Amino acid sequence: MSGHIRRARPDERERITEIRSAVQENRLTDPTLDEDYAWFEEHAGIWVWEEDGQILGFSAGDTRDGTIWALFVDPASERRGIGRALFEAACDTLRRAGHRTAMLTTDPGTRAERFYRAAGWNAVGTSSRGELIFRAVL
Repeated sequence: MSGHIRRARPDERERITEIRSAVQENRLTDPTLDEDYAWFEEHAGIWVWEEDGQILGFSAGDTRDGTIWALFVDPASERRGIGRALFEAACDTLRRAGHRTAMLTTDPGTRAERFYRAAGWNAVGTSSRGELIFRAVL
C-alpha cells in the first residue's frame, strides 16, 4: 500500500460523504450526520486514507463515549488493508483520550460484523435498532 493516514481537512467533506453514501452495507439513514460530522471535525478528528491525492476511506473514534463512530472504505478500494489501518487510527484516538475499552454497533450478518469479530471484538448484545453491539479492550 502506498497511501497514508492523516486528519481530514474541512474541504474534503464532500468526498467523505461520497464514500459514506457508496457503501452497500450499513447504509446512511441518520439525519443528524451533518451535526455529528461537525463535532468530529472540530474535536476528535476524522482520519482519512489518502493515496495518490485521492481519499479512499475514513474513520473516527468518539472521545466522548469511547465508541467507533465511523469506518468506511470506498467500495472500489476494499480488501487492501485500508479499513484495518483506519480502524487502528480510530482506536488510537480513543486510547489517547484515556479509554481502555471501546464499543461500536453494526448490522448482523454483514462483512462489518465479520471484520470486527476477526479483529477480536466481542458481540455483547443487540441495540434497540437490531444492531449488534461490539466491545473490546483497547
